[in-house]
Amino acid sequence: MGIFTGISAIIFNLMLIYAEKFLLINTAGLIQPLPHGERENFLNFEVGNPLIRFLLPAFGGLIVGWLIYRFAPETAGHGTDAVIDSYHKKRGLIRPIVPIIKTIASAITLGSGGSGGREGPVAQTGGGIGSVIAKMFKMAERDRRILVLSGVGGGIGSIFRAPLGGALFSTEVLYRQADFEGEAVMPSIISAITAYSIFGFFATWRPIFLTPAYKFNVQELGFFAVLGLLVVPFSYLYVKTFYWVKEKFDTMKLNPIFKPMIGGLLTGLILLFMPHVAGTSYGWIQMAMLGKISILLMFSIAIFKIIATSFTIASGGSGGVFAPSLVIGGMVGGVTGVLLNHFLPGVVHDPSPYVMVGMGSFFAAAAKVPLATIVMVAEMTGNYDLLVPITLASSIAFLVSGRWSIYESQVNTKMESPAHRGDFVIDVLKKLKVKDIKELPQEIPYVMEDTNLISILQVAAASTFSIIPVIDKSNRLKGIIDMSDLRSTIYQGDVSELGEIIIAKDIEKTTLPSIKPEETLQKALDLFTNWGADEIIVVNKEEECLGILTRGELLKGYNRAILQKIK
Repeated sequence: MGIFTGISAIIFNLMLIYAEKFLLINTAGLIQPLPHGERENFLNFEVGNPLIRFLLPAFGGLIVGWLIYRFAPETAGHGTDAVIDSYHKKRGLIRPIVPIIKTIASAITLGSGGSGGREGPVAQTGGGIGSVIAKMFKMAERDRRILVLSGVGGGIGSIFRAPLGGALFSTEVLYRQADFEGEAVMPSIISAITAYSIFGFFATWRPIFLTPAYKFNVQELGFFAVLGLLVVPFSYLYVKTFYWVKEKFDTMKLNPIFKPMIGGLLTGLILLFMPHVAGTSYGWIQMAMLGKISILLMFSIAIFKIIATSFTIASGGSGGVFAPSLVIGGMVGGVTGVLLNHFLPGVVHDPSPYVMVGMGSFFAAAAKVPLATIVMVAEMTGNYDLLVPITLASSIAFLVSGRWSIYESQVNTKMESPAHRGDFVIDVLKKLKVKDIKELPQEIPYVMEDTNLISILQVAAASTFSIIPVIDKSNRLKGIIDMSDLRSTIYQGDVSELGEIIIAKDIEKTTLPSIKPEETLQKALDLFTNWGADEIIVVNKEEECLGILTRGELLKGYNRAILQKIK
């Protein structure tokens, strides 16, 4: 896998270089600055012909739209999400034509001025190669999935010159919460190191970015922590803008072949006055690290990179979302560093570390890959002295950012992945019923619909549950009172005044999950997951309240069944 993905990364990189040279440089006259690791004379910038610059992304989008929707519609978008979806829901199967079309379409998209990155193309190409090889050798489904992730790790580890980060990325990106595909880590590392070695032999092994020396300063840790918070709203804006644009294009009544062209036309409008966001824009990160661009330009690049990437990729074009994330986060970090240096020059001597920390923390928030991002940024910059501030800021950004992600096919944890459902349940949950693990009926605290607040509080004080069922005179379930809602009601006023006025009917939730004794534990697990609940009311066919099933009871019942199966 390392050999094949290393070679495929070289092919894609060469195609992208020639596409940019022919389309952006020779045709449009747009010369972008490049990071030091990609060209010696790296700070050139020429805006070229504005009319061609405006029309070129639309031209590229038209070719890409025809390629994608004629041969491989699954290559539309940013690629990595398609691999995640294939891993979870399609048994790791990716069609052989996908790597070919993804490589060509992404090179044209980026080479014609579309805003995107290389991570999606190499991830989907590498994953596709893994799937093809697994099918060729008739490997088991489990091994095919591992090979797909090894392909992703090899592709990303090579083209970004970050082998360890690429391997971690491929195994961490599957889940929104802090989880890994443990059995694929070592194969992905081997693949990534091999691919990196091959890619570096033909290109270069040096890090992508040239970074100033950084000396650890404990006084700045607080500021880096604040930066970890600052990138969160920008990453939220990025994700929401991307999927808002995607929704608009998905509902557009138009032949999908022409949608990337329209996205390219909108991107071209931005390039008329902000050519800095064409392609990967890595050179502008380099400029920010070296302190060669203004605070206003950094902020402008951050905002318009969000919009241009959404138009380019969410419209159905082909490219990655990792590079734009680094650019946006780097610019937010650069603005923060310059401001801190201006107002606190005695503490913050150099703004450039904030660019690098912004890169890592932004993507940790947007993509839910904090550990991979920490390592990748360190490898891409060759600056391991920044590991402490990047780790701090990325961890904060990840924890604060919630569950939204630029990769919509991610699941929360392994337990929610169809790829691992068999590992966890072994069909036990589908065979066991609620009545098999729980004695019913159960004595539980409840209230009537007309019970006043004072009486509700008395019931709550004696209860060990986080919900209180609300029933009518026939013992039928009408709703529940959540303890958190009860607390917020108490805080609104004096209990002695509200106690006789507020009744259960005023504060109950009537939209709620419930389950019957004859239904399976699989149904219960789905309810727990979909509702984010820890307790579910058990009712009979007449909707009479029989008890409360807890998540802990489900797990205990499952564990007992597994132990019996083993014996």
